[in-house]
Amino acid sequence: MDKMWCVEAVAALVLVATACSPSESTPHPMATPTPTIFVARPLATPTDIWLDLLKKVPHPYTTPLPAQTPTILDGIYAKIEPTMGTPVACRRCPDYLPEGGIWKLNLDKGVYRIFHAATGWRSLGSFTLSDNQLFLFNDPACFDKIGRYKWQLEDGQLTLVILEDTCHVNRRARSFANMPWIPCQPPSEEAAVTNHWPIPPGCNSQP
Repeated sequence: MDKMWCVEAVAALVLVATACSPSESTPHPMATPTPTIFVARPLATPTDIWLDLLKKVPHPYTTPLPAQTPTILDGIYAKIEPTMGTPVACRRCPDYLPEGGIWKLNLDKGVYRIFHAATGWRSLGSFTLSDNQLFLFNDPACFDKIGRYKWQLEDGQLTLVILEDTCHVNRRARSFANMPWIPCQPPSEEAAVTNHWPIPPGCNSQP
C-alpha cells in the first residue's frame, strides 16, 4: 500500500512539473545584441597640425631654454620649394627631407618651429641671436647639434647663410638657407587692420 502511494505521488509531481514548464513551441526571448559602431576619427588637416605646433615648446636637451624675450626676427615666414613629384603625407617622415611645396617657419621669443604642409612633417627647437648670427639648438631631430647661420632681414624678408650646421647630413641647413623666407606679417599697421595687402603664397591661415 505504501509503495502504491509513493508511485502515485511521484507521478503527480511529474504531471505538475510538466504543466508548469514552458511549452517547447514557445521560443525563449533573446536579448537583442547592441551593434558596435565605429566612428572614424577625422584626419588632422595641415592647419590643425600647424596650430598644434604653435602650442608646443622645445625640450632643453643639451642647452637651457633661452629667455622668452622678443627678437628682431620674430614672426611667421613661408617659402615655396619647387615641386619635384607629389609629396605624400606620412606618419614618420624623414627629418628635414627636401620636399617641394609650402614650408612655414615661426620664430617666437627664442623658439623656432618649422613645418612642411604637404607631408605634415614638423620640428621645433631653440634659437638665440648674437649680432648678425643665428644659433639653432634643442631640436629633437638632432638634439646634439648646434646650427650657426648669418642672418639678414631686408623689407621683412629673411635670408640665412650657413656658417655651420651638420644636422641630419646638412638637411636642416638646406631647409633653412637654400632660399629666402617671405614674411607673413602685414607690411604696415593699416594693412594689418584692413587686411588689404598681397598675402604671399603659403601665408594664409590654411597652409
